[in-house]
Amino acid sequence: QELVQAFQYKEDVDKPGDVRNILLVVATLIASVTFQAGVNPPGGVWQEGDHAGRAIYASNSVAYYVFLISNTLALATSILVIIPLTYKFPFHLEIVIATISMTVTYGSAVFAVTPHEIRFRYAIAAFAVPFILRCLIQLFKVLVFKNDHKSDPENGNNESSCISVSVWYLKL
Repeated sequence: QELVQAFQYKEDVDKPGDVRNILLVVATLIASVTFQAGVNPPGGVWQEGDHAGRAIYASNSVAYYVFLISNTLALATSILVIIPLTYKFPFHLEIVIATISMTVTYGSAVFAVTPHEIRFRYAIAAFAVPFILRCLIQLFKVLVFKNDHKSDPENGNNESSCISVSVWYLKL
């Protein structure tokens, strides 16, 4: 119990820059592992025959769907963490371009090794889920925050400050 508490995040002790760096390392490791797993699927690819170049693991379509969707979901989520954490960093545009390129490479590699009878649209949907959820959460925060804190000049709350805070949340 004490060992677990020693490693837990403590808002009043941990520095925001250190927390950001740890999150970047973890998200980058997840992105690296999931990218590699997608490009080189478990079990490898068939070397000969009609299925040459296709994932061997895909011969069990249910298991391959679970792998493909989970792996793609993990990659998309890690990208969703990396991009905001590097916002306003030097070379942020280059990081975004590299991330988009990596995503396209991942998609084309997965498409290349996935048999035609496996529906690739599930992987595309899995990739979109974290981004859609983040947008819905932010929209919910904007609507709830705006409705709960209507103009109240005495407490420093007005609609324009609510909107500016909401825009800040969207950048996260």
